[in-house]
Amino acid sequence: MSIHTDILGTIGRTPVVRIRRMAPDHVELYAKLEAFNPMGSVKDRMALAIIEDAERRGVLRPGQTVIEATSGNTGIGLAMVCARKGYPLVVVMAENFSIERRRLMRFLGARVVLTPAAEKGSGMLAKAQELAAAHGWFLCRQFDNLANARIHYATTAQEILDDFAEQPLDCFVSGFGTGGTLLGIARRLRADSPGTRIVACEPDNSPLLGSGIAQPRDASGAPTGSHPAFRPHLMQGWSPDFVSGLVERVREQSLIDEIVPVAGADALQTSRALARSEGIFTGISGGATLAAALAVAREAAPGTRILCMLPDTGERYLSTPLFEHIEADMDAEELAISRSTPRCRFDAASVAVPAVVTAAREPVDAGAVRCVDEALSDREQPVVMFALAWCEFCWSVRRLFAHLDVPYRAIELDAVEYQGADLGGRIRSEIRRRTGQPTIPQVFVGGAHIGGCTDVFDAFRDGRLAQLLAAAGITPADGRDLDPESLLPAWVHPRKSA
Repeated sequence: MSIHTDILGTIGRTPVVRIRRMAPDHVELYAKLEAFNPMGSVKDRMALAIIEDAERRGVLRPGQTVIEATSGNTGIGLAMVCARKGYPLVVVMAENFSIERRRLMRFLGARVVLTPAAEKGSGMLAKAQELAAAHGWFLCRQFDNLANARIHYATTAQEILDDFAEQPLDCFVSGFGTGGTLLGIARRLRADSPGTRIVACEPDNSPLLGSGIAQPRDASGAPTGSHPAFRPHLMQGWSPDFVSGLVERVREQSLIDEIVPVAGADALQTSRALARSEGIFTGISGGATLAAALAVAREAAPGTRILCMLPDTGERYLSTPLFEHIEADMDAEELAISRSTPRCRFDAASVAVPAVVTAAREPVDAGAVRCVDEALSDREQPVVMFALAWCEFCWSVRRLFAHLDVPYRAIELDAVEYQGADLGGRIRSEIRRRTGQPTIPQVFVGGAHIGGCTDVFDAFRDGRLAQLLAAAGITPADGRDLDPESLLPAWVHPRKSA
């Protein structure tokens, strides 16, 4: 294994894998798996290229905020690069893109500004331009930035040429979004592998290229609005509602030999089949690209070698129609498997667990008593929760306090600082001795014991929690619309089936 100085050194050099079970027997069909990039998509390459190009040209200052409009993958890649390099990042994204994407970006430290779905891709782009101008932020301009195409010319295309040096590539298949991947790879293959046909694919109901209709543009060449042929489609990251400047260059340079339209339903079905037939996990746009490659393969001459780009991982599509048929609960077949043996079943009584036998009066542990007394007498932090870091019920109480904006001290009994001489276990015994409650968490407000997770929820509902907080000088946020049961772990909620 190679050692890298930072995460950015792991970008690129993604594998090419042969598609065996789904491909026609008379051709060799391969996929380049861009999900092997550190943030799971082809856009990691472009994110690094745009930032480093801006640094070299001096248009991005140290500490300056970076902003970009994106359907998600570019934003995730930028969030990684900006986190490593120390740039604040603002991402503008239409609200209809998958929720996982915005959460990933926020997890990496980015701020995400959403725009109405009705405004489409051109709306989020206009918002990013407006914010950049208003605040003096660096706008990446991925749809027109030549650094986007150059990185694919220099790296992605070179990797393809290296992989097929001994067996010439007959056909390259890719979707387009910003156009950077298609422009960079197509230009390089035209120069160094002129026998390779370039196939672009796009949604069948939104043929921006296939329609032959020009993109309306202003005098500067910027799109003036949505392309007349654009219609909403399932392939997130594929063609936005306008033809980008980079895609326009692809068309002007006649780099496309064929355009293949792909139906959204075929994209979903192909992505699912790829997972189950080949063990390869890709998203909707990857399924769409493979569907186009399969259509090309069916008509290709025997021995044709075809490579398609799978741009990302399926994990950022969990909330989309790609996963609509995947249930969290057991189906009938899984229930039958469960019931085929007697243990650990939801429809059978659990095996009794012997009760822990304790003395009627537990011995007093002076060290544990001192720790508990010190915690409960802290006037600066009157809300105290004795907790376990891994416990989901502790996290349910944390979520309640976060929603109510209530400050609290969590004493993590399983933390390293409490491991010596089993101090955590001794404190837990002292809590049990005082309260008679053996479970964790146990919550106190102003020294008054409330109880465990459900006790705290009950106190929230009947107003006792608010009264105790007020007595301790804490005013909680408004929680009238909160159902505390929604904060419990998902497995606690009633199941659809046993």
